[in-house]
Amino acid sequence: MSESQVSQARRSLLESSRPKKQAMKIGESQFYRGLRVVGLVFFTFLTLFPLYTIVTTSIKPLQDVQAAFRWIPSHITFAPYGDIWQTVPLARYFLNSIVISGIATVISVAIAILAAYAVSRYRFAGRRLFSLVVLSTQMFPGILFLLPLFIIFINIQQVIGVQLYGSYLGLIITYLTFSLPFAIWMLAGYFDSLPKGLEEAAGIDGASPLGTLVRIIIPISMPGIIAVAIYSFTTAWNELLFASILTTENTRTLAVGLQGYATQSSVYWNQLMAASIVVSIPVVIGFLALQKYIVQGLTSGAVK
Repeated sequence: MSESQVSQARRSLLESSRPKKQAMKIGESQFYRGLRVVGLVFFTFLTLFPLYTIVTTSIKPLQDVQAAFRWIPSHITFAPYGDIWQTVPLARYFLNSIVISGIATVISVAIAILAAYAVSRYRFAGRRLFSLVVLSTQMFPGILFLLPLFIIFINIQQVIGVQLYGSYLGLIITYLTFSLPFAIWMLAGYFDSLPKGLEEAAGIDGASPLGTLVRIIIPISMPGIIAVAIYSFTTAWNELLFASILTTENTRTLAVGLQGYATQSSVYWNQLMAASIVVSIPVVIGFLALQKYIVQGLTSGAVK
C-alpha cells in the first residue's frame, strides 16, 4: 500500500468517527442543558414559594390562615395591612429603625472612608497589624460580644451618667462594631484599585491630601461607597439579637417589634406577614434603585 493510500484511509477513518463525536457532544450538551433547566426551576420554586406564602397569608382573614393551607385564598382582604398599625406601635418602631440605621450608616461610611484611604495610601507602623485585626473581627460570632457590651453600657451609665442601654446611641455604637470592619476592608481594596497618579496630579495642582480625597477620590469611588452604605444599612435594619436585649419599649426596632404580633393566646399570622412586607419595602426599593452601583462597587476592587 502506497503512502497516498495510507493517508487517504486515515482521512476516511477520521471523517467516519467525527459524526459520532459530534453526536456525543450534542447529546451531552442537551443533557446538561436539561439538567440546568431542572435545577433552575427547582431553586426558583424554593425561592418563590416562601414569598408567595407571605403574600397570600397577608391577604387572608385570620381564621383562614389558621385553617388548612390553600394555594388560592378563598377570601381576600386587605384589612391586615390596616390592622398592623393598631396591634403594635409599628410607626414608632419604623421611625426607630430609620433613625438608628441611618445614623449608623452615615457614621460607618464616614469613618470607613478615612480609615480605608489611610490603609490604602499610607505606610505607617502597625498598618498590617491594623488590617489583620480589622479583618479578624469578622471571624467571631456576634453573640460573643453581647454580654461584654451590655456590661460596658451599664458600667458607663453608672460611672459617668451617659445612658447607652436602651438608647439610640448605644444601639448605634453596637452596629458600628459590626459594619465598620467590613466597610474598612472593602473600601481599602477599592482604593487600592485606583491609580495613584490621581493623587500625584492633584498634588501638582496644589490640592491638599484631604482636598484630594474629598474632591477626586470620593466622587470616583461612589459605587464602592454606596455598596458599603447599603451593607451597613441592611445590617442595622435586619439585626435582631442585640436590638432585643439593648432596647426598651421606646427604642425598640422593627425586627424586635414584629414579635408583638405573637401573644400568649395566639399569633396574628396575617398581620405578621403584612408587616413583614411593609418592613421590606424600603430595603427592596433601595436595592432596585442602587443595584448597578452595588454590583460595580463589589467587583471593582476585585481586579487590580
